[in-house]
Amino acid sequence: MDKELKQRIQSLASKYETKDFLPADPSSFMHKVDGAANREATAFLASCLSYGSRKQFFPKIQFIVDAAKGEVDHWVRSGEWRSDIPDTAACYYRLYTFHDMHCLIAAYEKMLGEWGSMKAFVAGKAREGVDSANSMSVTAIEAVAALCDFFAKNGAGKVVPKNTTSACKRVCMFLRWMVRTGSPVDLGLWADIIDRRSLIMPLDTHVVQEACKMGLLSSRTASMATARRLTDAMLEVFPDDPLKGDFALFGLGVE
Repeated sequence: MDKELKQRIQSLASKYETKDFLPADPSSFMHKVDGAANREATAFLASCLSYGSRKQFFPKIQFIVDAAKGEVDHWVRSGEWRSDIPDTAACYYRLYTFHDMHCLIAAYEKMLGEWGSMKAFVAGKAREGVDSANSMSVTAIEAVAALCDFFAKNGAGKVVPKNTTSACKRVCMFLRWMVRTGSPVDLGLWADIIDRRSLIMPLDTHVVQEACKMGLLSSRTASMATARRLTDAMLEVFPDDPLKGDFALFGLGVE
């Protein structure tokens, strides 16, 4: 990658990674609740619904936050959500029925009951078979794989991808929110278990579009292989924080 392109991406990232990014982004919802547990829970459910038109899915995320009265973690783990998300075939949002959402939150409730938090699940499950002496031994791809596997095995494979063959865009976005520190947007709640250098670019339509225009990608195929190729390109620009490049490409694409 030439010096001029690197500088352009760096400049764009600085331009878009500000507090002004939040109001029009689903990451804003996790900033509306208090406490690490509530922010983690809100971020996960918001990421699951973040596709298509923001005018359509923002009210769906807000519905969950309002139903939980801001206490999203308690709402899930206590089972109170069952009265708000009935197990019916009625449509909830686009391809998701209320039954799909029921399966998703039921699986999430099970995870919280067994592990205490999603962070604890990722730290424990993804580290199986690796060196436990390494305090930061979980990579992003291991975390994505563990989350996909859990939700697939617990009946929520329609919402969370069943495996890492696809780009797993929303899971990768959720991990960005959880891992990156020093950001006015991302929370950094999982910075102690996942190295941000291992994060994978979320293949949003805008991101792919701009990456292709810049010559960073030659294919628009939404696969994990494509996502990792783009991440490698961003590592050339931001060796310590590749997903800073997500703001550059996404912000430019939206604008």
